[in-house]
Amino acid sequence: MGIKASDVRKGNVLVLEGELYVVTDFQHIAPGNWRAMNQIKCKHLTSGNVKQMRLGSSENVEIAFLERRSCSYLYQEGEHFVFMDSKNYEQYHLNADLVGEQMPYVRENQEVEVTFYEGNPISLDLPGSVVLKVVEAELAVKGDSVTNDKKGAVAETGLKIRVPMHINQGDYVKISTSTGDFLSRAKEEEAQ
Repeated sequence: MGIKASDVRKGNVLVLEGELYVVTDFQHIAPGNWRAMNQIKCKHLTSGNVKQMRLGSSENVEIAFLERRSCSYLYQEGEHFVFMDSKNYEQYHLNADLVGEQMPYVRENQEVEVTFYEGNPISLDLPGSVVLKVVEAELAVKGDSVTNDKKGAVAETGLKIRVPMHINQGDYVKISTSTGDFLSRAKEEEAQ
């Protein structure tokens, strides 16, 4: 589906030269008595390469039609992560190159949104935060709780995090998926 360059917005996924790019920045520029143009900055969906373009307002770009489906994470098989569609129970293998950086935030059997392009899975849409169980935590030294220091810990998915001194092994914590930072202590029910 094609749209005018002036209608492109941040977050759109464009098809450029057969490849998928997500728009990370968009500016409409009208310099003095010149013709208006659109400065578009986008990032390749799989490789992360950044591309910048200047397009006239009347030029067309192709928007990708993306479909999102709710899927459960099952297990890792070599370089692939296996997800199962919650409605039709079909299984999809996502390559570690596509989703490897996001997987430390996903527990087994957790529901996540998988994005598809032309029937093929291309990425995961994680929630803003996840609740994970702490399986390892450094010991806190008495008196350290007065300061705002943090200690190292490891979550059930293998994610290494920094947590406050009062968090112990077996506790549940809420972690930001965008920064990897500790947000708060959580209850076990929130992890379900």
